[in-house]
Amino acid sequence: MIEAEDAVRVVDTVAKNLMGVSNNRSNFERLPDTFWGYYARGHDGKGRFAVIVTYSENAGDVDELIKMYEQWVAKSKKAVR
Repeated sequence: MIEAEDAVRVVDTVAKNLMGVSNNRSNFERLPDTFWGYYARGHDGKGRFAVIVTYSENAGDVDELIKMYEQWVAKSKKAVR
């Protein structure tokens, strides 16, 4: 289980990163009208983390992305064991 202090550092890092992205309008130029996503990866001395932020006018797009990720995680966990 992740320690509370580690969780705080992860969320703090993600929040700062996303704030930096949101403050620059050019990060959002030429995005598709209906679907876009943002991926951030980070690490500290104990481990790594990744965050996916996605937006779609079609909820099915987001659901499908989450489903694909869950399948990838399950497959990756089997390969590691």
